[in-house]
Amino acid sequence: MSTTPVPEPSDLDLKKKHRGMWASGDYPTMVERFLLPLGPRLVRAAGIGAGDRVLDVAAGTGNASLPAAAAGAAVTASDLTPELLDAGRRRAEAENLDLEWVEADAEHLPFGQGSYDVVMSSIGVMFAPHHQPSADEMVRVCRPGGRIALLSWTPEGMVGALFRTMKPFAPAPPPGAQPAPLWGSADHLAELFGGRVQFHSADRGVLEVTAFPRPGDFAAHFTASYGPTISTRAHARSQGLLDEFDAALDDLMTTWNRGTADAARFEMEYLLSVGTRS
Repeated sequence: MSTTPVPEPSDLDLKKKHRGMWASGDYPTMVERFLLPLGPRLVRAAGIGAGDRVLDVAAGTGNASLPAAAAGAAVTASDLTPELLDAGRRRAEAENLDLEWVEADAEHLPFGQGSYDVVMSSIGVMFAPHHQPSADEMVRVCRPGGRIALLSWTPEGMVGALFRTMKPFAPAPPPGAQPAPLWGSADHLAELFGGRVQFHSADRGVLEVTAFPRPGDFAAHFTASYGPTISTRAHARSQGLLDEFDAALDDLMTTWNRGTADAARFEMEYLLSVGTRS
C-alpha cells in the first residue's frame, strides 16, 4: 500500500515560511480583481463534469475548485495556507457550493494513491519550492487513466520577468528549490512527469489585465497584496536596496504595459496542459 511521504523537520521550517509569505498581503483581493478567469479556463480544458472526483493542489482561494464544484464534481481544495482556504470557504458559501477544504503541502499530500479522477492546479503547485516531489505527488493521488491538468505562468511571460526582476533583491533560495515559472515550460513538465503522464494538449494563453489605470498602480498592487513581492521587498529594505527594488518594479510594469500611460493593459502568458495518467 502506498503511503503519504513524511516531511523532514527542516522542510517543515521552510513550509512555515512559505505559509507566512502567502498569508501576507491580500492575495484574495488579487484573485477577485484580475485572476478569476483562470480557474474556469482550467476546468473547461480538463473536461471536468458531474461525478468526477477532483483534487485541486495549492488551490488558494479556490479559483479552480469552485467552478469545478459548480460543474458537478466532488472537489477537494487543498492548500498550505489556511488563510487562503478560509477565503475560499467564504466564496463557496456565498455561491452555495459544497466542497472539501484541506490544509495540505503539495509536496506531501495527505491523500491515498489513485484517489482522484482529476488532479489539477491553477498557478498554485508551481510555487512549491521542490518541483519533482510535487509532480510525484500529483501522479500518486491520480488514478490510472485519470487526468492531470495544469495552468502555470510561463518563463517567457510577464510573471517570469517579474521573478527575474525580483531575484537580485531576494534572499538565496533554499537548497533544491527551482524557479516557479519553469512549470510553464512543456519541456520541464516532460522532465517532471516522465512517461507517467501523456500530455495531449499544451496551449499557451494570455490573461489580459485592464484593472489598473497606470503601470505604477499595478506595481503598487503587487507590493501591497502579493506575498512573494512583499517578502522580496522586505529583504531589499533590510539590505538598503528599497529604492532600487521599487524602481526595478516600476520599470518592469512600464515595459510590459501594452496600453498607454493612463490606460494600462497587461498580457500575462500562461501554459495550460492536460494529460492522462498512465
